[in-house]
Amino acid sequence: MAHEDPTDSQIREIANTWIRLSDGCHLAARIWMPADAEEHPVPAVLEYLPYRKSDWTATRDETHHRWFAARGYAGIRVDIRGTGDSEGIITDEYPASEQQDGCEVLAWLAEQPWCDGNVGMIGISWGGFNGLQIAAHKPPELKAVVTICSTDDRYADDVHYMGGCVLGAEMMPWSATMLALNARPPDPAVVGERWREMWRERLAKTPAFVDEWLAHQHRDAYWEHGSINEDYQAIAAPVLAVGGWNDPYRNAIPRMLEGLPGVAKGLIGPWAHTYPHIGQPGPAIGFLEECLRWWDQYLKGIDRGVEQDPALRAFMVEDHLSGDEHDEVHGRWIVEEDWPSPGIAASELVLDGDRTLRPTAVAPTPVQLATPQHTGVAAGSWCAFGKHSDFPLDQRADDGRSLSFDSDPLEEPLEILGYPELRLRVTSDQPVALLAARLVDVAPDGSATLVTRGLLNLTHRDSHEHPAPLEPGQPFDVRLSLSAIGYRFAPGHRIRIGLSNTYWPWAWPSPQAGVLHVDTGDDARLMLPRRPREATPIAPPFGEPNRAPAKTAWPTDPPSSARRFVVEPERGRHTIEHTSEPLGAKRVTHNHEIPLDERIDKATTFTIQADDPLSAEALSHWTIQQQRGDWAVRVDAESTMRADAERFHLAHRVTAWEGSSCVSDEAWSTTIPRDLA
Repeated sequence: MAHEDPTDSQIREIANTWIRLSDGCHLAARIWMPADAEEHPVPAVLEYLPYRKSDWTATRDETHHRWFAARGYAGIRVDIRGTGDSEGIITDEYPASEQQDGCEVLAWLAEQPWCDGNVGMIGISWGGFNGLQIAAHKPPELKAVVTICSTDDRYADDVHYMGGCVLGAEMMPWSATMLALNARPPDPAVVGERWREMWRERLAKTPAFVDEWLAHQHRDAYWEHGSINEDYQAIAAPVLAVGGWNDPYRNAIPRMLEGLPGVAKGLIGPWAHTYPHIGQPGPAIGFLEECLRWWDQYLKGIDRGVEQDPALRAFMVEDHLSGDEHDEVHGRWIVEEDWPSPGIAASELVLDGDRTLRPTAVAPTPVQLATPQHTGVAAGSWCAFGKHSDFPLDQRADDGRSLSFDSDPLEEPLEILGYPELRLRVTSDQPVALLAARLVDVAPDGSATLVTRGLLNLTHRDSHEHPAPLEPGQPFDVRLSLSAIGYRFAPGHRIRIGLSNTYWPWAWPSPQAGVLHVDTGDDARLMLPRRPREATPIAPPFGEPNRAPAKTAWPTDPPSSARRFVVEPERGRHTIEHTSEPLGAKRVTHNHEIPLDERIDKATTFTIQADDPLSAEALSHWTIQQQRGDWAVRVDAESTMRADAERFHLAHRVTAWEGSSCVSDEAWSTTIPRDLA
């Protein structure tokens, strides 16, 4: 279906309007709609985020929602309570108030004269989360959801914990990100003279989220809230679940396809944490057209063939990548008419004591696993945005630090689609230990590409709700699920599984540097979800990437970033530095007479000594400056995280300036007992 780019005469934009909630709080909204929508009401598409409609996501919002408006929809972008230009305080991710506010926003939209009463929700990451969470409340106005890079399980598949391991690479750094973003003031050009009062209240009351996250180290009621896998049956609205093999939230898509009771379709490409029409690594697709099919089907009642789509459309990766070769991924689109797919069956490989993977059972032999603390420095970012510095490096260095098992060279291609699983019998000499597993593709030249991986805090071997300490010297069985993947191993390549009991900085180290003993043979098996090669592939069913032209000058893609490794051999100290290229002199017109200039600098550093798990340290620092004419503000925010054998130690500081005057300088620290972590 071809469409021309929208013109100003076709689109009516409301740069800001206020949505009054039942408790008197006002949320700020930006709206695009067909110019004649009040005479001919249209369905609405809501995106509900904390990332500031007036600057941070201004251009991206515009390219999406103007595109929808030109095709007969009203696009609405709302700042969550306590963020951007909205009133109030944000207290955490996904609190009950956020979901209730969202339901009220839906009701408000349906009552507007330009809306016909039918509303859909779209969003990536946070907006993908709350689309699902709000759908579970069954608001009558919500008729369909497009959720991108989101999860159904806030404990097992989010930025806080992975397999019960504290996510050192994300938990504190993500909290530091939100601490900095939430410390910015609302826009005086939108909220008027009260901006200073609102800003001071935010600075005084907005918490560092990590303090609460780390206080809940097991899967309890705190994490069950907002996890839709607690009751999939609560969601009646049709759901299009979208993600990428390089995005950490991809695991939720197959689960939702299996668990949701109504119409649910899945789409997984090669992308990182980004929208598919600007997807990196490529190929990007005409994703907004896919959304339009969804909206037409469920908001307008036009049959666009959505319900005849296969359950899952996925990109089968056929690349062997290493280093920075991640601009474009080679492969092909495949379909699975049903999920779980009846054509996918487990293919077993046995871990042998001679460090090989064999198709048949071998005599059991115990092997020792005690890896240096910096194993994992080649892991790349947990949440990749598609930049070269995000991706894993060649795995040979981490393979050399790990306990690795290789297959013989493959005689024919092997394709997998789903969750690989490792089944082991393990003995620990410590009451708390972790296990990391990496599935690796080894080329004939020896280069090693990371395919997928998994983590498990071994005290969580039976339950995330009720973990139990390990009994030193007593063997126990482990089932470790690796993240879902669609991947083709080429003939002549070897399959490698690499095991380690450290994985820094992804997994915060166990309190003691322990030793695991792994039984090989019958009790050590790698289960691969083998997909028959003869299964019917399809030609790419997507159009070219498209979006509306932006009227504001603000980047739609994440900033460039750099990754640097520093090794101090005399101290056995290893440091990973992630820095952004300074984002400066970016000008947003956004219907204001004087454009906004903003500059952002950020850096996150992970440090550890090879022989000392208690040396682990993570530090994140942000500086954000904004200026419009004579108005100028600056925020500095910093968080650090360390641990001893009994406690985690967190420290935060936020300093804010108006012009050259410091208006707030708050520092605080938190100590949280380790609870089998």
